[in-house]
Amino acid sequence: MPFQNELILIASIFVFFGGLVGFFRFFGKQGIFAWTVICTIAANIEVLILVHAFGLDTTLGNVLFASTFLATDIMSEIYGKQEASRCVKIGILSNITFILISQSWFLYIPAAGDTMAEPIRTVFANTPRVMLASLFAYAICEMYDVWAYHAVWKWTQKKFGSKKKCLWLRNNGSTLVSQLINVVVFNLCAFAGVFPWHTIGEILIFGYGIFIVTSLMDTPFVYLARSIAERYTELQKK
Repeated sequence: MPFQNELILIASIFVFFGGLVGFFRFFGKQGIFAWTVICTIAANIEVLILVHAFGLDTTLGNVLFASTFLATDIMSEIYGKQEASRCVKIGILSNITFILISQSWFLYIPAAGDTMAEPIRTVFANTPRVMLASLFAYAICEMYDVWAYHAVWKWTQKKFGSKKKCLWLRNNGSTLVSQLINVVVFNLCAFAGVFPWHTIGEILIFGYGIFIVTSLMDTPFVYLARSIAERYTELQKK
């Protein structure tokens, strides 16, 4: 099917961002924590797959990982800096835990009739490097994202005298820079020596291109999450 990869990538933005807001709608703060755990693990498996889309080679996982930035921005907007930082720490601990669990599987000797140990070993053979690279990049860029979000928020509140105004600016102002940090740090740490440099260059360009799009497209979802929280607060007062 022509443009199959491109169509799936575009659709995944709405599915993943909408899924996060759905988790928040039904489970509140705990839903955001749960989504962060799921996505930080799943994105680091998905990123092992190289696809061709929009004329360039790129790894998967960009859109799924972008939703974790949306998660921390929603957490910042509704629950504050401390809870957003807690969300980042949960993501880091989830990565570390999964690395330890996945590598423990290889300590077992497979049974004679086993057919899955080798394929699983093939998939997760590069997991420690990829996940450690992701862990390093995630820790740096997400901590920056939380700091920048609140730094921009403080500036806009002082300048415009309103805590609610300029959500779009603090959302995009923090995420666009943190995503650039993420895509450069992660891809160089994870794929240097694995893919040719021209492929890594394409991954960097395409990856950040996706992050620019997702950063701009996630803003309505932050507004939606804030609206859900405000409606819930109003119902609690009645």
